[in-house]
Amino acid sequence: MKDLLGLLKSQSPSDEFDSIRIGLASPEMIRAWSFGEVKKPETINYRTFKPERDGLFCAKIFGPTKDYECLCGKYKRLKHRGVICEKCGVEVALSKVRRDRMGHIELASPVAHIWFLKSLPSRIGLLLDMTLRD
Repeated sequence: MKDLLGLLKSQSPSDEFDSIRIGLASPEMIRAWSFGEVKKPETINYRTFKPERDGLFCAKIFGPTKDYECLCGKYKRLKHRGVICEKCGVEVALSKVRRDRMGHIELASPVAHIWFLKSLPSRIGLLLDMTLRD
């Protein structure tokens, strides 16, 4: 046990950073991070209790709801890991991938969160070198 603790302590990350840069993500960068576009406001089907396709909880975009099982049930178990179902379009993987995957919504015009505008000083104003009144 002592050897295990010593091994863990010796491998602790000691990375040092010189600086951190924080900025707004561009639309192209957001689309690159995205696994698909959310097109419907629906979440879950009230009859089947399964996520609606192209909705806010879509299994095709965000991943399966059950570990190593596609939405329709055609592929089950670990041996089909990484396979994309032809019927439902869901990748067979751990359900934890839903925590990491991100979708996007295409809007008619660009929008910004109110915190970027109404905070003092205005963060968008600082980025654009403008005052709130401009």
